[in-house]
Amino acid sequence: MKSRRRACSLLALLVLAACGGAGPYGHSPRYAPRGDEAAAVAGAREYDPVMVERQPDEWRKGSLTLFGVVESRAAGPGGQALLKLGVRRLEPRNLCENEHDDDSCRVTVSDRDFGVVYALVRLHGDDDVGPHAVGARSLVRVVGTLGQDSSPSDGAPIVHATWLRHWPIFTYVTRASARDMRQ
Repeated sequence: MKSRRRACSLLALLVLAACGGAGPYGHSPRYAPRGDEAAAVAGAREYDPVMVERQPDEWRKGSLTLFGVVESRAAGPGGQALLKLGVRRLEPRNLCENEHDDDSCRVTVSDRDFGVVYALVRLHGDDDVGPHAVGARSLVRVVGTLGQDSSPSDGAPIVHATWLRHWPIFTYVTRASARDMRQ
């Protein structure tokens, strides 16, 4: 009986621990990486559109990471999706409606983009189809390599993604959208 109670108590603690944390959309005061994200971004450089334009060959040598708001999604080669992204900067702190409730916090990115980039990504599950699929106004974090190719429509660089994290519309904020919510 004692061992059964101990096992039940341990199970209850594990369930409670699993319920905590930032959740799939980063509900915490600071950005919280998920799962294999830390490993995926290890050694990757933050995308810098000015330096990519000045030194494209240097930037093709390693992996890079960026946050972007999806402007459009189209079919890409080999079953991939081609995302047109407005590149954003991650804010140092997430905005929270209530400082004592982490569930009110949302991943926060810059108000304006600083360049356009395309990302060729493989989407799976809910990221690919359904009400929470990657689409216009979604936020993504992409890790990948800068390709030799560029967009035929506007010459913007193309990143070949090796990893992706997705926030559907309304699960992240910008500083401007947060100000609008308070007014």
